[in-house]
Amino acid sequence: MGVKEDLLKVLKWEQLIVSIKNPKTLDQFLESDISTAFLLMGNINNLQGYVQEMKRRNKFVFLHLDMVQGIRNDLEGLKFLSHYIKPHGIITTKKQLIISAKNLGFLTVQRLFLVDSDAVRNGLEITREYQPDFIEAMPGIIPSMCQAIAEKVDQVFITGGLIQNQEQIQTALDHGAFAVSTSNLKLCKDILSKKRGCEET
Repeated sequence: MGVKEDLLKVLKWEQLIVSIKNPKTLDQFLESDISTAFLLMGNINNLQGYVQEMKRRNKFVFLHLDMVQGIRNDLEGLKFLSHYIKPHGIITTKKQLIISAKNLGFLTVQRLFLVDSDAVRNGLEITREYQPDFIEAMPGIIPSMCQAIAEKVDQVFITGGLIQNQEQIQTALDHGAFAVSTSNLKLCKDILSKKRGCEET
């Protein structure tokens, strides 16, 4: 199987992605059983170490290009990431980077903010034209919008943002999300632990 197929197999069961915003959460994530992370921090000096350690522990890692310091958010920046950092994928809000990233072998996540109906419509148009591998809609606490977007796209649909409890995660999943991203690592660990406990009984 390819990387995307391996990732989808994992996400189908775990249904969770940890958004990492600080080194402490990264350290805790590395010691957890959760497999997938969106890395929303780092700079040109430490990213390679972060990504290598995550991959060494068989984690899937996506870098958010808008939040990486010291690396340009353009084609040359993508080439640098491809040659030296080597994450599995990238997250971006910029449509022009999706095709470039895909051509370099990255999995791509298009982040879509549910600000208003125009933003949603424009985001869906970009999705149809540029064909990212995944769509992440934010915030993830609007079930009706989650369902509406999930029904209109062919891509794997992720949602996140403002998630605070298990009920909100389950509601998002029930309304079409394939997985939910959250910076609440403890919540993710608790959910996964309960899921494993149910399987063992």
